Amino acid sequence: MRTKLITAALLALASPAVAQAPGQTSAAEEQKLRAAAAQVLFWSQEQRDKNFPAMETLFPGTTAKAAKRPRPLPAGKPLSLPSAEAFMAENNTAGLLVIQDGKVRFERYARGYGPTGRYTSFSVAKSLTSTLVGAAVKDGYIKSVDDPVTRYIPELAGSAYDGVTVRQVLTMTSGVKWNEDYTDPKSDVARMFMVDVPKGQDPTVFYLKTLGREAEPGSKWWYKTGETNLIGVLVTKATGKSLTQYAEEKIWRPFGMERDLFWMVDQTGQNVGGCCLSASLRDYGRIGLFALSGGKGVVPDGWFADATKNWTTIPNAGGRGYGYQWWTTGTGS
Repeated sequence: MRTKLITAALLALASPAVAQAPGQTSAAEEQKLRAAAAQVLFWSQEQRDKNFPAMETLFPGTTAKAAKRPRPLPAGKPLSLPSAEAFMAENNTAGLLVIQDGKVRFERYARGYGPTGRYTSFSVAKSLTSTLVGAAVKDGYIKSVDDPVTRYIPELAGSAYDGVTVRQVLTMTSGVKWNEDYTDPKSDVARMFMVDVPKGQDPTVFYLKTLGREAEPGSKWWYKTGETNLIGVLVTKATGKSLTQYAEEKIWRPFGMERDLFWMVDQTGQNVGGCCLSASLRDYGRIGLFALSGGKGVVPDGWFADATKNWTTIPNAGGRGYGYQWWTTGTGS
C-alpha cells in the first residue's frame, strides 16, 4: 500500500470582518489598490511578518464558505522531529503540519499563529486555480484544455496568445515574453498591477495583450504569474462564477474544509488566480488530501495524473519539471 504523506508549512517568506469585492470604486481608490498590490512584492521582512496573517484586513476579497461538518483529521502516531522547532525558527515558519494516510502525525505553530488562524499563500493558489480548470472541464464549461485560450477569452485575439492553447497556459509554455523578477519594480509581475485600465476591461487581459512572443507556443517554459491570473479569468468567464464561488461549490464545502477561504480580488472584483488566498494550516493540508484523492467526481478521471506530470523539464533544475501549475520532481509527483 502506498503511503500518502502531506507536509504543509506556512512561511513568512516570499512564499475581524472580511472585506468584500470592491464593486464600484473611484479612480483614486483603484490607483491606491493597484499600488498596494504591487508593493506587496517589496515588503520588508517585518512587514511580511505583520501582514501575511492578516491580508484580509488589508485588501478586498471574497470568501468560499467552509463545510458545516469539516472532514476529520484524526491524530496518528506522533512523529518525532527533534529539529522541527529549530527548522521553524531558522526558516521563519508560522506553522508545520505532517499528514500521513489521512492522519495528523505532527502539528506545530509559531510566531503567534495558531490552528484557528488563516495565513496567506502566494503561489499555492496556482495549483488550486488550475484544479478549478479541471472542475470546469468535468462540468462541461471548458470543452478541452487543447482549445485555444481565445475561445474563452476572445479579447486576446490578435495578441501573442493567438494559437496558444489552454494547456500551454496551464504549463506556462505559451511562448509569450514575461519578466517574473520580484526584485525589479519594472518587471511584468510588478507592472501588471500598476497600469491604468479602461473601464470595463479586465486588468490581466488588458496587460497581457501588450506582451510580445519570444518562442513558439509549447516550445519554451517560463514562470509567469500573469498567466495564472489569466487562468483565473478563464475559469470565471467559462463558468460565470468567481473563483471563490466555484471553489466553494466544487471543493471547499464538499471536501469538508473547516474554515472559510479568503481570496484577494483586483480592482474589478476578479479573484487573483496567481496568488493571495488565505486558509488555515489544516485546510492547506486538506487541499493536499483532495489532490491525493484524485478529486473523484469533481475533476475528470486522471486529471491529477496529468496535472502533476512533467509536461516540461526545467533547465538546470536537477530533473524538476512543471505540470498544470504544479511543480514536479521529475518522477511525476
